[in-house]
Amino acid sequence: MIEALRRNPMLWGGLAVIIAALILSTFIVVPETKQALILRFGSPSRIANGYDSREEFGQTGAGIVARLPFAEKVVWVDKRVLDFDMERQAVLSTDQLRLEVDAYARFRIVDPVRMFVSAGSERRVAEQLKPILGSALRNELGKRPFADLLSPERSELMEHIRTAVERVARQYGAEIVDVRIKRADLPDGTPLQSAFERMKTARQQEARSIEAEGRREAQIITGQADANAAKVYADSFGKDPGFYDFYRAMQSYRYTFGTDDAQPRGESQIILSPDSEYLHQFKGLAKQEH
Repeated sequence: MIEALRRNPMLWGGLAVIIAALILSTFIVVPETKQALILRFGSPSRIANGYDSREEFGQTGAGIVARLPFAEKVVWVDKRVLDFDMERQAVLSTDQLRLEVDAYARFRIVDPVRMFVSAGSERRVAEQLKPILGSALRNELGKRPFADLLSPERSELMEHIRTAVERVARQYGAEIVDVRIKRADLPDGTPLQSAFERMKTARQQEARSIEAEGRREAQIITGQADANAAKVYADSFGKDPGFYDFYRAMQSYRYTFGTDDAQPRGESQIILSPDSEYLHQFKGLAKQEH
């Protein structure tokens, strides 16, 4: 045999090819981003570099893995976070607003065996979960008004949708990482204009209600202030009628003659007799000066 190989170098080449093929069919290199599902005669046998939430990067099962040549086949499963977009959905909120919603979900395969048995590939898992996401989104948005999409409650809404999709995703060996709404728009045309009109009318009614409440509060405050002022005037009149009369006269002069910019000054003129009773406080001061 050795003599034959010496005489025919081509046999050396053929032998090298056979050895190389045997090595390549025995050993595989599993990268960090992949899970290797090894099938023995078509049935799942074991998993190399399977997902584990507690593992650290660089300390996984990635690297060189041995398998039985020709008896074991490798199915590669992505270990990274994947995503899929939901088809645009029409949703009716509780305040009768018809919305056009775009959403997407992010997921990862955590059980390659279940994924392979139930779906066969990551792509088919995404296809199976798309209608589930649409159904969960319609159910949740149908229980809430449109304003909830713009409020802090939106995170709670997303969590409910994620939980609903997660229950189905487990059947395919997947874990839902996140669910997000990309857009939630009112439909174009007449429905959009009608929705705007309803929103405008609702806001106008709310503004009128707030304005009426403000006027009511103002009347209450003004009434209380007038009552307090009347009480102060009454108390001052009881203690010193002369001072009260003087104060009231000064107030009247202020508003009549427009002093201290108490009110805008006009072109009106007032002609009074020096003996007018209206000027009795001035006459009293004049007597005191003399």
